[in-house]
Amino acid sequence: MRILMLSKALVGGTSQRKLEEIAKCPQVELTLVTPPYWQSDDGSKQILERLYTNGYRIIVTPMAFNGKFHWHYYPKLGQIMREVQPDIVHIDEEPYNLATLQAMYLARKQKAQALFFTWQNLYRSYPPPFRQIELYNYKHAAMAIAGNQDASDVLKRKGYQGPIRIIPQFGFDTDIYKRSAPRPVRAAHAPFTLGFIGRLKEEKGLTLMVEALTYLPEYCQVVFIGNGPMKGPLEELATRLGVSQRVTFKAGVPTNQVPREMEKLDVFVLPSLSRPNWIEQFGRVLAESMSCETPVIGSSSGEIPHVIGDAGLVFQEGDARELSTCVQELLDNPELYAILAQRGRQRVLENYTQEQIARQTYEAYLAIHSPLS
Repeated sequence: MRILMLSKALVGGTSQRKLEEIAKCPQVELTLVTPPYWQSDDGSKQILERLYTNGYRIIVTPMAFNGKFHWHYYPKLGQIMREVQPDIVHIDEEPYNLATLQAMYLARKQKAQALFFTWQNLYRSYPPPFRQIELYNYKHAAMAIAGNQDASDVLKRKGYQGPIRIIPQFGFDTDIYKRSAPRPVRAAHAPFTLGFIGRLKEEKGLTLMVEALTYLPEYCQVVFIGNGPMKGPLEELATRLGVSQRVTFKAGVPTNQVPREMEKLDVFVLPSLSRPNWIEQFGRVLAESMSCETPVIGSSSGEIPHVIGDAGLVFQEGDARELSTCVQELLDNPELYAILAQRGRQRVLENYTQEQIARQTYEAYLAIHSPLS
């Protein structure tokens, strides 16, 4: 069973572990097609990392319109497909993207089965040509993979009638996302750090972390690790509220360094704010932090409460005072803090490992693969 996976997301090295696990499955010949980098809309550039490359082939190929989420495509993809002769084309893209249309069309020419992936958990009506792209991909896909139940529901509402598997895009490598050493016992009134790692964007609700400091003891502080348009407004807010000495900004780090940054935090916070055109789709950083035994606090936006379960604390989105109450609860109850740290790790082991996600993906392939094709 020859699988060709097309994915810009897999320029990130830690995510490649899933491919090693898929490649271990019986009778799988896996080829990844990925660009040399992805230009994010916040101005940062994710360069291809090669961290987990055993058992499968990587083809690095140029991407046209790199950084254009809807319009990018791969000029050499037709040539690659003719060479690989895949049985299944796994298009790791939303169904309304040009790259998905390109890969779906080329897969049909090769008489290969194709599937796409979607995180879209809000119903949206797209104008031409995106609606036409979407409908073409709905018609010709052998299967869709949805990252969460809401995304599956949206697919059905928008007219997709094929089979759907609900599988998160990537699992988590718990050999990487783990604590490197036991957390030292924290002395009373020692610094307590609330942290966020990722793009500094308005919808992530990061102002709430700064506002929460005004309700918390002086030894509480916030660290933002990443780049994005909210850095300036966050600095201005911290100055206006008189907490600028308690707020630190650090540049983004490569994905393989994220676990070490997460274990330095006392609590990881994801205070996302739902918007008419966006709701938190999963909250990957929550599971990463949980795997590192750093307790998490998340807002009630989208999938966040479902990801956290009983392994962290959830507050009503937009409510900085309630966020501070959650932090204070951890400060006042060291036993709860230790319980949540342990529960977080266990929840990831039971639900979100790379092995589990790879196995579910392999089972999706088997469901659409015809031995006679």
